[in-house]
Amino acid sequence: MQHLRHPVTMDERKAKATAWALTFADMVTLLLTFFVLLLVILNDAEKHVNAVIDKLLDVTYEEMNQDLSSANVSVARATKGIKITIRGNLFKSASSEVEPEYYPVIHQIGQIIKESEVINIHDNIEYKNLLDLIRKRGAQLNVEVRCEGHTDDEKLPPNAEYPSNWELSAARSLNLVRLMNKYAAMPERYFSAMGYGEFRPIVDVKSISDYAKKTEARAINRRVEIYLDAFLQQSVMSEIEINI
Repeated sequence: MQHLRHPVTMDERKAKATAWALTFADMVTLLLTFFVLLLVILNDAEKHVNAVIDKLLDVTYEEMNQDLSSANVSVARATKGIKITIRGNLFKSASSEVEPEYYPVIHQIGQIIKESEVINIHDNIEYKNLLDLIRKRGAQLNVEVRCEGHTDDEKLPPNAEYPSNWELSAARSLNLVRLMNKYAAMPERYFSAMGYGEFRPIVDVKSISDYAKKTEARAINRRVEIYLDAFLQQSVMSEIEINI
């Protein structure tokens, strides 16, 4: 006896036509799970790297805060590193020449930076795995010593060496960097100098009417800020990579 085939219903046709979609949805879900997991791993790795860098900076900050803090020198923990602020008669009036009485403290700053763990991280085998991890991510640890000069808002005399406070603050910053580099005996690539003139004050002198308080405010604004910063940045490309 010949068996009759059961007719294919509309629902069965639809089920066969859409069967691939279930497999595709499963694959997309797995891929999404993989990328989420990869993102979590990368974030955890970045947090670990940043935690180690912060720990190294904390050690140097504690040493600086203990050894350098005085009436004219203050040390603070900044976002990416450490900020050292120097006030007082650091320079001769309207000049970029550093007063000799400040040589010892600048020498001390240079020596602490030179001997800090964050500067010498590449020579410490303890951090080899960390540096390898950073390299695998196509990054490098950038450590820099940046000097920023600030003047008060008083105009320079007509016969001054520099045409404005802008040039004066930049020259002061550069001279301080040269002196610190000399004492630290570190490669020049670590150092940079910037000048802001009177344009980034801490105290708004124009809002003060009392002469004594205005003089006090100007003394606060007259300063040099030295930053020891450490952060990740994209690796420097080689000639081969550029030509690819």
